[in-house]
Amino acid sequence: MTDVHVTAADHAALRTLAHHAGIIPGYHDQSGNEWREASDETRRLLLEAMGFDVSSAAATAQSLERILADRAERPLDAVRVVKQSDPAHRVVRVVLDRPQDEPVRWQLFLATEEGETFDLEGVAPHGAGYELTIELPSALPLGYHTLRVALETAHGPFAAEQLLVVVPDSCVRVETRLAGRRTWGLVVNLYTLKSARNWGIGDLGDLAALAEWAAGLGADFIGLNPLHAIRNQGMDVSPYSPITRLFRNPAYIAMDAIPEMAFAPGVRLRLDSVELHAELEALRRTGTVRYEQVMALKWPFLRACYDAAALRESDERWLAFRAWADAHEPELTGFARWMAREIGGFRSEATPSYADPVAADIDFHRWVQWELERQLGDVCRRATDAGMRIGLYQDLAIGSSAAGSDAEANPGLFVHGIDVGAPPDPYSAHGQNWGFPPMDPNRLRAARYRYFIELVKSGFRSAGALRIDHVMGLFRLFWIPEGMTGRDGAYVRYPAEDLLGILALESVRNQALVVGEDLGTVPPEVPPALDAWGVLSSKVLYFERGENGSFRSPREYPRASLATANTHDMATLIGFMRGRDVELRIAHGLVPEELAEQARMERERDVQHLVERLTSEGTLDPARAGDMTALRAAVHDTLAASPAALVGVSLDDIAGEIEGVNLPGVGPDIHPSWQRRMTKPLEQLMEDPDVVAALGTRLVQGRS
Repeated sequence: MTDVHVTAADHAALRTLAHHAGIIPGYHDQSGNEWREASDETRRLLLEAMGFDVSSAAATAQSLERILADRAERPLDAVRVVKQSDPAHRVVRVVLDRPQDEPVRWQLFLATEEGETFDLEGVAPHGAGYELTIELPSALPLGYHTLRVALETAHGPFAAEQLLVVVPDSCVRVETRLAGRRTWGLVVNLYTLKSARNWGIGDLGDLAALAEWAAGLGADFIGLNPLHAIRNQGMDVSPYSPITRLFRNPAYIAMDAIPEMAFAPGVRLRLDSVELHAELEALRRTGTVRYEQVMALKWPFLRACYDAAALRESDERWLAFRAWADAHEPELTGFARWMAREIGGFRSEATPSYADPVAADIDFHRWVQWELERQLGDVCRRATDAGMRIGLYQDLAIGSSAAGSDAEANPGLFVHGIDVGAPPDPYSAHGQNWGFPPMDPNRLRAARYRYFIELVKSGFRSAGALRIDHVMGLFRLFWIPEGMTGRDGAYVRYPAEDLLGILALESVRNQALVVGEDLGTVPPEVPPALDAWGVLSSKVLYFERGENGSFRSPREYPRASLATANTHDMATLIGFMRGRDVELRIAHGLVPEELAEQARMERERDVQHLVERLTSEGTLDPARAGDMTALRAAVHDTLAASPAALVGVSLDDIAGEIEGVNLPGVGPDIHPSWQRRMTKPLEQLMEDPDVVAALGTRLVQGRS
């Protein structure tokens, strides 16, 4: 409890410290009408989690003095992100701890990312006061450059180092990437795919086949769920709660695409066994993904393939693996070490004898990641060869598990005792707790954004577009102290301009578009900032409503956007029309029993509003409002008529799925979120005329 004897001055010190630490005083709720002030108790808990001593008024004052002194005495920021178009990127300003009345001799060493070096020196003859300004001889290329400054002053020598990140003015803009054309693609949850060849979970072989089929219909991209590594065990199956955001889920490896499967000792015998065939057929038929069972089958085969590959040290594939692995250190080994300890090395009697078995287990998980990247790159090439202009549209989750490898490898970066979530809104009276720790923005900057840079690079690998989940997290995140609800949380500010600059740099390098998931409570400064940086907005039909609940015309959507009917957190089109999600929310207590009938009536009105919108847009004949194929086609024709540069069509919707893949607010122990599979196998979907009919006519005929 807060001390009742704390003075107004003590409160002021606490709030000033919170301000400098990035804690935002309050926020407007989703309605925009109510201002919710962060409490001093919340401030204390967040500051303590950040490592500040606020145990007493005196301690708080000392913490404030230290943070201010540290910033005042820092000669050179650890990192600086600046646009290449800004002449200031050539100017280095060194802050001195005291006025310099005598000449100051300086040396500057700059190493560009490409390896070019500059070595400059000079003297500030009349003294430098509190600041020394050095101008670089020429403009710098885009990239990550290392800058070191050494000074000889009357008070002694000192040196400082900075990561200077020179970035473009924006991400790749859709006008440039698509030459002014608008386009569309399929959005798919990869794990849901059934096929005659996969091992019980959709894999990269299925993805390649789907991409080639969709390209034949005119699609330019395939949107995916996050491919981040997860435990694949128990309830840890959400692609949005990964163990790492830097590396990918081995479950997605196409086993029949691994070359070593053809010659690894003992593999052919096991592949031909009756027992394996029976297990695979059972996993292929099941209506839910059995993650643990799938991986129990895959891991031994993957280890056998690695062991066979390791025996061919001069083989081209092995050398390619080694080169790739070296380029992703030390993060790769950190992740692989976590996997070897937590998931296992999967040695067998056939495993060769290694001088260091533990090191071999770690190397095995490094190799698995390389094979994943190799297969993903092959999918991209096949999509491009089939005519897709964008290819894979990947998804970057907002966070990772506190018990995962990212948190272990970056112990000072992730904040313990705090969860990220969302404040109360009309859908959740107590807010949402997403169950993963936030990054401390001050430590992130002190570490020169290393983790964020690697994160963004990983997201863009084998991607023609990247979705940033909860893009508002680049600006602020809602922190909830452990044991509390969203009512007790507060927003913490992040260095948005720096993070967006790094995002833009990697976007340009990869010639990939960026889409921001900007749904929910959006601060007013976010939309103009995203637009300035060339980040596309997300427009979801279900959410785009007028004051009376009617649906806005998609013709009002901005061009710089991705338009979809729904998302992975929402009902499919047929599920929406039938109120399936409403019934699930009622059944699981998300809607109080006394409000159940009201919820059903509201959905009936929503359905009527949707039919009215489609009818007014001229895409649905009122007489066919009960025809689910006609209605789905009308939705997609309506989205196709929007100005949005990209339209995403859910594979679930054109396939006629009723159940959604996620029921927010309900754990996977109660509802099988992230486990539901497609009703029909991929081979059947691609031959089903109703699937193509549900796309409508405007997308298939092309957009201009």
